[in-house]
Amino acid sequence: MTELKLHIGHPGLTLLHRAGLAGLWMTLKQIEQEIPPEKRPGSLTWELTPRQVQLFWQGNDFEVIDWLLKESFQLNNGLIALRGIDSKSMRKDSQVIIHQGILGTFLQHNKTRKILGEQTESLEIDENYPPIIIKYKALESYVHQEFAKNLCDKDGNWLRQPISIAGWLNPGAVVRHNAFPSDTSFEESPEMAFILLYASVSSFYYILRSRLKNQKAQYALVVPEITDMEVYAGYRQDPRLRYASYRDLHAAGLGDAGLKFLTYQEVAESSRGFKVTRCQVLTLGSVPWSKQQKSRTDLFTVEAKYHACKNYQICKAVLPDRVILKTKAEEGSFIATSFAREMIAENLARDHPWYAGFSDWINSNERFKQLCYERRGLSEMVMRADMDDRERWFVQTCHEAIRFTYGRLYQKAQDRGEQTNFDRENVRIRTGLARCKNAESFREFITNFWAKAGIIPTLQEHWDDLMDLVMDPKEWRKARDLALLALASYKGKERQEETQDEPDENGTDLIAPAELEED
Repeated sequence: MTELKLHIGHPGLTLLHRAGLAGLWMTLKQIEQEIPPEKRPGSLTWELTPRQVQLFWQGNDFEVIDWLLKESFQLNNGLIALRGIDSKSMRKDSQVIIHQGILGTFLQHNKTRKILGEQTESLEIDENYPPIIIKYKALESYVHQEFAKNLCDKDGNWLRQPISIAGWLNPGAVVRHNAFPSDTSFEESPEMAFILLYASVSSFYYILRSRLKNQKAQYALVVPEITDMEVYAGYRQDPRLRYASYRDLHAAGLGDAGLKFLTYQEVAESSRGFKVTRCQVLTLGSVPWSKQQKSRTDLFTVEAKYHACKNYQICKAVLPDRVILKTKAEEGSFIATSFAREMIAENLARDHPWYAGFSDWINSNERFKQLCYERRGLSEMVMRADMDDRERWFVQTCHEAIRFTYGRLYQKAQDRGEQTNFDRENVRIRTGLARCKNAESFREFITNFWAKAGIIPTLQEHWDDLMDLVMDPKEWRKARDLALLALASYKGKERQEETQDEPDENGTDLIAPAELEED
């Protein structure tokens, strides 16, 4: 009898290996419910505990492993079907995202899959908009299904020596020197290679459209940190994940993808209360110095922390993605990710204040327009998110100063019989903030701005606290970010006619992304 014992606490396991072992655990649990032992080759059985998988079988190793892989990795009308999450029973848009996600991460290389042709699906996302048209490559087969031959010798016996690992099996693992592939490639034991096959089962996938980095749409791979496979299997099959819609499966950046994945669970007061405490988010693609293989183009580890997750859930609620009509109506709609949420999520994922760096990121009038388009959501964030009282008072003070400044401009325009140009004043304030390069220049700008506005009630009420913030040479960048946040989130009477559901007249912030393509 052959026995294969795999423990999640093995010191040689990476995050991806542990995810793979969890994927194997989930797959065996599903097969257990569908295929009785007498119908499995080699009397294949297993024992599953929260931290260990043990497999037992008799006879030819290849026949058993080949059967198991073909049962684990299937196809459903050309779409990759993962037995471990019973993906055949999921919504069609979820199946397509899993399929495209795997092709955009693990199986980017053409040699890893055999394509039947291109398929088109029409997804009804919002009754008020035309359907979203998506295209995907239907498969005839993929490399997981035939991998048993790499784990066994020509006689069908389980290999005892390490085997070379291709990049698709361990995304981002690359040959250092193509001239010497045998000396610089990655190697794994057959057992470790076997569990890596199942990482695609437990991982999660998002369509990533970063407006901050102005990147072409791509897929983000989310690899969870797993310590208890039974707990994670329950989390992965949670209806909020299992039945997520096409709109839910978009992310604006790595931080957004990681926090979105982690916050499907209830926000816990401590890390022990989270079923998944951490995940790694990565993207893959070609880089100029190594175009012949797929490399990790970005990677970030996101941790589930109470305040960050709580603020993110508020952010996700008030700054949602939007369904937008394409320029040519017959081409349907598309999902526009939130620009403001991308910046906020990047901050929260790094345990920074959610508004940090706004002044650095918003470095052009075009970006400022994009941010202002979401002023309603930003205003909600100021009111509802966890912030220090002094920070909220600072934003409120700036809001009052803006209102008084607008009021003065409005009155002057009325006296001259002209229309008030609030946008010009916004540009003047934003560029003034942009020119603040040190504590002294910022202090001069903000005090002049407040003084010209007149008597500001919040400033009078909290004078000492706000002056401490303004005068502290270590806090000027924070105060500058808060001032820009106040400018972008201001929605007084002058702004009531604008709504978040209407793009600005030039549509500069709503650029339809290019179709997802694989090289």
